[in-house]
Amino acid sequence: MINPSSRSGRRDPDVTIRRILKVNHAGEFGAIRIYGAQILVARRLFPDIVPALEEMRRDEIDHCRLFREAMPARSAKPCRVMAFWSLGGSVLGFLTALAGRNMIWICTEAVESTVHRHLEDQLAFLAKRDPELHALIASIQEQELAHLRTAESSQKGQAPSHALLLPVVGALTDLMIWLSTWGDSSWMRAEMARAGRLVLL
Repeated sequence: MINPSSRSGRRDPDVTIRRILKVNHAGEFGAIRIYGAQILVARRLFPDIVPALEEMRRDEIDHCRLFREAMPARSAKPCRVMAFWSLGGSVLGFLTALAGRNMIWICTEAVESTVHRHLEDQLAFLAKRDPELHALIASIQEQELAHLRTAESSQKGQAPSHALLLPVVGALTDLMIWLSTWGDSSWMRAEMARAGRLVLL
């Protein structure tokens, strides 16, 4: 979908806001699947970390619901390939859990770091354009940062796998977002960057 432009050449911020909701909803849906798969494996191999994973999964379920509920008022819709997230998230969750306890936390750190980066950009864009959605995302960001801190503090040392796999999982997360939204995430980031430059001019 092409983002409509006004006569001044500026793109319609409402379209970007719809893309923000679409990307965030898809990302939360994928996180639910990642945690779900990790919990299945951890129950057998690492039962002591299951409560923490279950708590984070409950947060993601709540976030997914909140983004879905915010869509109708902004004429937004979920992405059309949610099954992609179901499969991709489950595979990533299973593989990282089978790779060991530390890999579960490395995966969480990578995913939550990527999410935090996206949310920071979104908050800057939404501050004066959609205060209600800005407040919602800010509250969700606090929980995502708590997940990130849990993942960082739960790792046993900084093994070479951390430096190698952290950017890989982060890149896979970005790729999953891009594919599942048919490139809308790229449009969204470009539009937010453009809006930021206009504010500075």
